[in-house]
Amino acid sequence: MSTTTEELAATSLLRFATAGSVDDGKSTLVGRLLHDSKSVLADQLEAVEHASRRRGQQAPDLALLTDGLRAEREQGITIDVAYRYFATPRRRFILADTPGHVQYTRNMVTGASTAELTIVLVDARNGVVEQTRRHAAVAALLRVPHVVLAVNKMDLVEYAEPVFAKIAEEFTAYAAALGVPEVTAIPISALNGDNVVTPSAHMDWYGGPTILEHLETVPVGTDPTGAPARFPVQYVIRPQTAEHPDYRGYAGQISSGVLRVGDQVTVLPSGATSTITGIDALGEPVDVAWAPQSVTVLLADDLDISRGDLIAPTATAPAVTQDITATACHLHERPLRVGERVLLKHGTRTVKAIVKGLPYRINLTAGLAHEAEPGELSANDIGAVVLRTAQPLPLDAYADSRLTGSFLLIDPADGTTLTAGMVGEAFAAEAEADSTVDDDGWDF
Repeated sequence: MSTTTEELAATSLLRFATAGSVDDGKSTLVGRLLHDSKSVLADQLEAVEHASRRRGQQAPDLALLTDGLRAEREQGITIDVAYRYFATPRRRFILADTPGHVQYTRNMVTGASTAELTIVLVDARNGVVEQTRRHAAVAALLRVPHVVLAVNKMDLVEYAEPVFAKIAEEFTAYAAALGVPEVTAIPISALNGDNVVTPSAHMDWYGGPTILEHLETVPVGTDPTGAPARFPVQYVIRPQTAEHPDYRGYAGQISSGVLRVGDQVTVLPSGATSTITGIDALGEPVDVAWAPQSVTVLLADDLDISRGDLIAPTATAPAVTQDITATACHLHERPLRVGERVLLKHGTRTVKAIVKGLPYRINLTAGLAHEAEPGELSANDIGAVVLRTAQPLPLDAYADSRLTGSFLLIDPADGTTLTAGMVGEAFAAEAEADSTVDDDGWDF
């Protein structure tokens, strides 16, 4: 039996995030999207209607579908990242509803880090504000392929086309300066449902897609053959049974690209080379495997390979280094300072590292100006970091791979995640300063 185009489309998955300033209507948009796409269970809707009546509201407050924390409901704002899963006949979705308050910008970094699309909401009455620019910069920094500008509350500006056009022009110009590859602007009223799931009867001047139509049709995923193969080893399998006395396989999930039996590969960071002699997927031998499949790889040579090593085609293997220059999004309340000892988690490998320098901090409110040598990065700060690791790591530039070009900095004392890092410098053309830090006596 052949598979129809519609059935194939329904198997695709889009991860997307919402962002925007406080009270721009993110939670209401998400609630409207879930409600009008028939993705809300009857008991959930009944609970929302009951809570709305208790507040004296005539219509159900759809924002309550996503603001799950008690503090969020009491304050009427989103604090944590709220994940929602829903599907239409055309596609499956994982939605991250991120906070709008500047205090929780780091949560947007978390929600958008794996997103293929970000919806940035703007209140039509206020236009592009400081937090709008901040969220656009984060989307650009995280290399989110698709950005939607949702100009919300159009009902409060009488659905005026000039208002929408002015905001769309300003945001698109700013996003282009950040390097955002694509912006789709859509005028909406999340409260009334205009252009969310169904086209608006009040904006006949707009001929583009609704929010849901765009989500269902935007291209997702990438061609697995278009990126070099990367295979972080998670586990070494050696059953040593009578049936398989010599079996030695390396299990993990392919981060990118395609692996084939017969490929010449290099194991990093050691640099040892071998040939793929077999690939097992779901217990069955296959000739080809691609991201994001979980497989076991068998090699021709008996090499010293352990968890944390990276297997890659010899011709396209990444560089191995102990000196890293990266863009850092600091996530913790405790600042990140020069000289600090941290753990660096890259893929399946965790190594010791030291912060050798913080060349600059990016001022997102002043046209991406660089503040030279700030000495520390506070919560929500974005800046450049120079690190020295105790052991060499195989690194890709984040611009080339969001998976093998990213890492986390962790507090070695308690395991707390401190900072998200992306190899390479974002918006580096604006940089005006370098940082030199004297050696502190560490051996690496």
